[in-house]
Amino acid sequence: MKLYIKYMVSLRCKMLVMEELKKLGLNYVFVDLGVVEIPINITLNQRTQLKKNLLKSGLELLDDKRSIIIEKIKNIIVEMIHYSDELPKVNYSDYISEKLGYDYTYLANMFSEVKGITIQQFIIIHKIERVKELLIYDELTLTEISHRLHYSSVAHLSNQFKKNTGLTPTYYKQLKNKRKRSLEDL
Repeated sequence: MKLYIKYMVSLRCKMLVMEELKKLGLNYVFVDLGVVEIPINITLNQRTQLKKNLLKSGLELLDDKRSIIIEKIKNIIVEMIHYSDELPKVNYSDYISEKLGYDYTYLANMFSEVKGITIQQFIIIHKIERVKELLIYDELTLTEISHRLHYSSVAHLSNQFKKNTGLTPTYYKQLKNKRKRSLEDL
């Protein structure tokens, strides 16, 4: 049996879910971003208790099909951008459609209707967040970041970054360095 959980986007969330399953005496086959597989069906009482316990930690056990699909889309994007060293070589639309086994137009329309933004906008938001992380780590050049996240050019990355943050990537990186120097002056 698979259970789908909303807002489960990190290793910490996975550990929390494993802990809650253990408390209820439920074994699991695997726990991944947004999904848990357990070898048996759970009782209504166990499901209710799990739902309550997860809500206390800001996680939500999903029941309806649309919410589950939306959460799957979000988790594919988060995993693809934040936890994968290499983004897929195919279009994101083909990748998401293939992973979920649904027509992309169907997924895109449902996502936009429920979330109020397009899948593409959601991807851009996460790519910009990833760029911020990589800039702060200061291990890659802007050209390397651009290449890693499949931007057509550094200029394209810079334009998208500025449009979303109001800052250039270079200025964003300088702010980090200024903060570091300010802390050293204390």
